[in-house]
Amino acid sequence: MEIQTERIKITTEYIKLDQLLKFSGIAAIGSEAKSMVLDGIVEVNGEICTMQGKKIREGDVVTVNGDDITVRLEVTSQ
Repeated sequence: MEIQTERIKITTEYIKLDQLLKFSGIAAIGSEAKSMVLDGIVEVNGEICTMQGKKIREGDVVTVNGDDITVRLEVTSQ
């Protein structure tokens, strides 16, 4: 399985998990992001997270496990 790591820069104090998935391009639309979270394939800092509105802040790591790829997002500020 291939792992891709991407750093996502935000200019606010936090971004909600489902918004981060859309902003990063992992999910094309909001309903897809919500499904990914509810399906339990999204981890925040190593733990499965099923809260769509979870606040993701600088230093948090979001990992999404798909069928053939794992994407790791590291959130940083400007």
